[in-house]
Amino acid sequence: MKACFIGLGYIGLPTAIIAAGHDIEVIGVDINPAIVEKTNAARLHIVEPGLDELLKKTIASGKLRAQTTPEPADAFFIVVPTPFKDGHQPDISYVEAATRSVIPHLKEGDLFVIESTSPVGTTEQMADIIFAERPELKDKIYIAYCPERVLPGNVIYELVHNDRVIGGINDASTRKASMFYGKFVKGHLHPTNSRTAEMCKLTENSSRDVQIAFANELSMICEQAGINVWELIRLANRHPRVNILWPGAGVGGHCIAVDPYFITAAFPETARLIADARDINNSKAQWCADRIENAILRFRADNPDKTPVVALMGVAFKPDIDDLRESPARHIIDRVIERNPEARYMVVEPYVDQLNGLPLTDVDTAWQQADIVAFLTAHTPFKKLDCKDSRSGSREVLDFAGVFK
Repeated sequence: MKACFIGLGYIGLPTAIIAAGHDIEVIGVDINPAIVEKTNAARLHIVEPGLDELLKKTIASGKLRAQTTPEPADAFFIVVPTPFKDGHQPDISYVEAATRSVIPHLKEGDLFVIESTSPVGTTEQMADIIFAERPELKDKIYIAYCPERVLPGNVIYELVHNDRVIGGINDASTRKASMFYGKFVKGHLHPTNSRTAEMCKLTENSSRDVQIAFANELSMICEQAGINVWELIRLANRHPRVNILWPGAGVGGHCIAVDPYFITAAFPETARLIADARDINNSKAQWCADRIENAILRFRADNPDKTPVVALMGVAFKPDIDDLRESPARHIIDRVIERNPEARYMVVEPYVDQLNGLPLTDVDTAWQQADIVAFLTAHTPFKKLDCKDSRSGSREVLDFAGVFK
């Protein structure tokens, strides 16, 4: 078995590595030459616990190699980004470009699978493109959709042990794709059709978005009511049928912050709750920025001769990863700095070495020197800080991420 993975990002690269570790010859394709070079040198371009060692093993075994263009194989997997355009309209141009790149290499009996999060009907649309250019392949190849459902920071385990939903454009395609994933997935493989599989991925992340929106809305209500939201949720969750999530600074990442728009764009009159949840989670970031700006104003009123030192703690969209995609923290930081240039800022992100346009400060320096500390991401290093140290009374702490909950 020879498989070609188009896209070596946060999902494509780990999946390619896992597949290569199960006696599959894997060609990893990415249009970024730097990613290809790093991968072939057995160096990760992302942060994911345990993946570095697996990459070294698969490269050394010769089962995985990377390049910038696809080549003939038995199975092709599309694992590229699907962002949205103006007006939150889905952009499947990367999926289409990746599909077109493999069309010349397809042959009878091949498997073609899309893993990229996609609007309903995308798999069928790509099948139409393939058969328009290669009509002789009609009913001669297998086409399916199989979305990933992994948690950054635990990708290795979840790629193997999580259940997978596999939807072919016909029953034969579903069976063929299931045979491939069965080589390394220990979770249950759930067969369905491509449209249901596409909608399943969007539904999973929209459901999370709605749950997070409830928690974020609750946090804003609690501030007005003078209630500690962390204590409230802890007590409410003692009810045997209640499980409220923790609030945060918003919602980020390339899944939960994006996928609901694929539903609202297609069904604008019907997807009202999903649209409202998106608005609430987007507004939470603005709400956090307002609170930081108010803290700056308070400090300046009390200390007219001093420049406030503001520590903005965490840029990644969730704890203990380096992923900045759609991060609400980055939006908060950019807005606060732009609107309050008179303050001095310390941006802290322990999981990246550099940040475009912003110098980084280490955790301890920011904690010791800042007059205002805003926690935007609940990274583990932040939880080790002493919230009752000698300066606890002289700094204002805004804990949007529940670091000290």
